[in-house]
Amino acid sequence: MPRRSAAEKEKSHLRILEAAARLFRERGVEATSIADVMKAAGLTHGGFYKHFPSKEALVAAAFRRAAEERLGGAGAASVGPGREEARARFIARYLSPEHVGDAGHGCPLAALGTDIARLEGPARAEASEVFERMAALLDPDGQGAGDKGLALMALLVGTITIARLAATPERSAQILEAGKRAADALVNGWRNGSGAAKAEEGSRR
Repeated sequence: MPRRSAAEKEKSHLRILEAAARLFRERGVEATSIADVMKAAGLTHGGFYKHFPSKEALVAAAFRRAAEERLGGAGAASVGPGREEARARFIARYLSPEHVGDAGHGCPLAALGTDIARLEGPARAEASEVFERMAALLDPDGQGAGDKGLALMALLVGTITIARLAATPERSAQILEAGKRAADALVNGWRNGSGAAKAEEGSRR
């Protein structure tokens, strides 16, 4: 048989990543085996180690893939004059019923944070990098992952996590709305505080 081309191998690699990124978020890391991932990708179990040296390496790569799906080009849109609008759009998409109901294509921090916290090595490092990126995206000062970005990120991840635990859709919707109001209060409070500080500084001149 002819050897598989590099393009075919890359296509199989991508199928494994996409399947793993979805299954890990839906079921969790421990509940998802390599066999589960390969079956979902439509590939044989034996071919796994041609692509990844271990399950942990797959978890790290899948986490990165999931983050790219969720964050996409949001980071580029979070700088410049449209930063506030970009952040508002991101928050609205994040705190949505669609995100609650589709963990398999949602934020990997909300879906896998607890699982990844139990790991060491590349998976933990990847999660930490995504954590920093998301906090920087949300930070209203645009100066990286400062206290404000961290606080807003913690609020969003916590809200979506609790909304998924709710016993009824109505309760889940209530939690989402509470999270949106809290996010608005944080952002508006920072904006008003910044304006007051500037006004006070101007009065001293």
